[in-house]
Amino acid sequence: MRYLPKSPAERQEMLAAIGAKSIDELFESIPEKYRLRDALKLPGPFSEAEVISYFKERANENSLGYTSFLGAGVYQHLRSVITDTILLRGEFLTSYTPYQAEITQGTLQAIFEFQTLMCQLTGQEVANASMYDGATATTEAALMAERLTGRGRVLVARSVHPEYREVLQTYAKNSGLHVEEIGYTKTGAVDVVAVKNALKDDVAAVIVQSPNFFGVLETLPGIAEAAHARGALLVVAIAEGVSLGAVKPPAEADIVAMEAQSFGLPPSYGSREKFVRQMPGRLAGETTDTEGQRGFVLTLATREQHIRREKATSNICTNQALCALAATVHLALLGKEGLREMAEQ
Repeated sequence: MRYLPKSPAERQEMLAAIGAKSIDELFESIPEKYRLRDALKLPGPFSEAEVISYFKERANENSLGYTSFLGAGVYQHLRSVITDTILLRGEFLTSYTPYQAEITQGTLQAIFEFQTLMCQLTGQEVANASMYDGATATTEAALMAERLTGRGRVLVARSVHPEYREVLQTYAKNSGLHVEEIGYTKTGAVDVVAVKNALKDDVAAVIVQSPNFFGVLETLPGIAEAAHARGALLVVAIAEGVSLGAVKPPAEADIVAMEAQSFGLPPSYGSREKFVRQMPGRLAGETTDTEGQRGFVLTLATREQHIRREKATSNICTNQALCALAATVHLALLGKEGLREMAEQ
């Protein structure tokens, strides 16, 4: 129920409507000794996160309060109420692509800010805003590496999320891409020696996940060095975006594919700016209009399906602007310290 304060004039108007002269007159039937004259002894104000946590604890007293061990990329994180408040505004509530820049500056700027945040998180130079999930982002990264290098084989660590690998194999089955899986050691990390032995001149990319499916941080510098020595690219998949609040961004990667569901949106992925024309998905760019004012447009659109059709970089064409807005609002509210705190919970 919303709290709607009343002005003194409004209170007098309400009292007059019921024939009362004062608020005290409303409580004359209550004996004086039972009336509260002092302020309630309540604790100080709680933050939104503390209020939600408090009431969840109280609510769980009425149930068994099962603890979820689902894992595998599905985790419970705090999601601010204000995120939905902004998403439900009529100006934003659409999944359609903002092709007409002159009437969609707000949506385009939100996408641009989202891309900026993703670059800051991943350590990459450019990011898109339009993949379906972490699995398709990783697979599209593999196809992007194939186009960039002209090579037809990719190495993927078995420590990568099994569903990601399954989607990659499904794509590869009909695209001609050859996928070779590399095992992991007793520590749960990818077998770097096996990676080096499998690297040949026909390998387009090495795909690893960090933290991987077992929660192990991979030694990215060593893997990147080995891949680059044979002319291959390093693709790093991130199944839990919140982890970047606590671990170093994978700056060694040529392409990063991230599942950012924890921020209230589908994933996007980032890469080096020199690879941008082979990157699938929508890109919002910053520009200036004819009057010299800052503006935003969809840029490099000739890579996309609505223009290139079968020659596009990807068949994925659904726009995720509303979800990108959710992530932008969520991350803006958290800030750097808030994201770190969430990652450490």
